[in-house]
Amino acid sequence: MDEALLRSLTPTVIGILVRRGADFAAAEDAVQDALVEALRVWPGDPPRDPKGWLVTVAWRKFLDATRGEVSRRRREVLARAEPAPGPGEASDDTLQMYFLCAHPSLTPASAVALTLRAVGGLTTRQIARAYLVPEATMAQRISRAKRTVEGVRFDRPGDVATVLRVLYLVFNEGYSGDVDLAGEAIRLTRRLAAEIDHEEVAGLLALMLLHHARRPARTGPGGRLVPLAEQDRGLWDTRLIAEGVEILQAALSRDRLGEYQAQAAIAALHADARTAEETDWVQIVEWYDELVRLTGSPVARLNRAVAVGEADGPRAGLAALAGLDPALPRHTAVAAYLHERDGDLATAARLYAEAARSASSLPERDHLTRQAARLNARTRG
Repeated sequence: MDEALLRSLTPTVIGILVRRGADFAAAEDAVQDALVEALRVWPGDPPRDPKGWLVTVAWRKFLDATRGEVSRRRREVLARAEPAPGPGEASDDTLQMYFLCAHPSLTPASAVALTLRAVGGLTTRQIARAYLVPEATMAQRISRAKRTVEGVRFDRPGDVATVLRVLYLVFNEGYSGDVDLAGEAIRLTRRLAAEIDHEEVAGLLALMLLHHARRPARTGPGGRLVPLAEQDRGLWDTRLIAEGVEILQAALSRDRLGEYQAQAAIAALHADARTAEETDWVQIVEWYDELVRLTGSPVARLNRAVAVGEADGPRAGLAALAGLDPALPRHTAVAAYLHERDGDLATAARLYAEAARSASSLPERDHLTRQAARLNARTRG
């Protein structure tokens, strides 16, 4: 059973049903029912035309689910007009599914859930497990999202930037349960890159690959967080790094810089350094300058302060940090790091402990707590 094939066909089949007259919510439900049927039937009787089989079964599921006399007459009309699935239908339908699931009227959480289900082909149970929420909660979230986009037509161009934000949200969730969300985000972004020629799509794909290449080195025994400077670079995936750099260079050559290309360029400079000491921090600061110019993002400014501290010394980093809102996530941890590099261990220890109390994850909290304990031990000694 090729589950990857089933998942890759999902948005195409949904799009075909919608163009035949089904509303999005009913089409998505029918396709999910057809996928369940495929999992049951295909291992013993694989079809010669998987897409055609899914379209036929999903269409029947849709017709069976439609009730009432008016619906019956409408089904008869639709059935008489039923077109055969054709090979040319896949591209437009898949692309439209990306845009529909990342509709601006959806909350980020709903857009992510709907993308994973309608484009990624994941079941509600798989998505719920990945996000560590009850299946009923995720089902409600998906149902609300489907109702929100039910009346959206496929006759207007979608917003690529919104689609990319949704995919990046998926990637940043990492992985948990039986679904690797980082890997899933890369798979979906690869598919989007095959559908649309856009430099920022390529930039996001390059960024994901370069970050994902470092994944084996990011954690130690017991899930302990390993900072970038301390990672075993021999564990980095050089194949993914090479692919990410190649994709990035092609995107940058088009001279239409965007935020994901700038972030990927920073990641590439980290990947290019054989040791932490060889990192080209001056270039990284320049790329952060570009990123701040493009986005004005406070998070980009925060990361730039770290890079300035490495390139020009910790006091320059602290000066860059001074103009930022202390309520920013990781602001206190960055301040602790820069104070430590400046030799003020007591202040750094206090800030590390403060940052630990507001950490967003258990590995991050444990890491910051260890940093505070390490400096406290040094100052006592």
